[in-house]
Amino acid sequence: MSAVTEEIKASATEVYHGNEMCQIKSKFILREMGLPNGLLPLKDMEECGYVKETGFVWLKQKKRTDHTFQKIGKLTSYANEVTAVIEKGKIKKLTGVKTKELLFWIKLSDIYVDDPPTGKITFKTPTGLYRTFPTSAFEIEGCEEPSGQVKEV
Repeated sequence: MSAVTEEIKASATEVYHGNEMCQIKSKFILREMGLPNGLLPLKDMEECGYVKETGFVWLKQKKRTDHTFQKIGKLTSYANEVTAVIEKGKIKKLTGVKTKELLFWIKLSDIYVDDPPTGKITFKTPTGLYRTFPTSAFEIEGCEEPSGQVKEV
């Protein structure tokens, strides 16, 4: 069951289809909000959308994917639908994202960077537990310019 209703889609400021365009736009929105552009490394995206008035964002991919953030050795799982409310320096009400801690998969609910910036990013669970990492572990170097133009690597 999708959390993204037709009503939400109708109120969206931006809706994009196809992996290439969704990759560009999702990274651009993250950068625009002051967040690392590699936070949501989804694959084979079919649709992404953004409701500017509420900050609601959704990303849909063909199937669930796992990603290891090499710089910190963290395995993260992304459902075929990821939703969140995004604002400057914060992602709230995150759904569809889990991280592996020891033997358990733990849901993430909030992500935020410090203001003023300290080079740290914090991930919170619905139970209030949190972990902090360097923001550089979630950056994709040379991927995109803030103007939204794709840079040749």
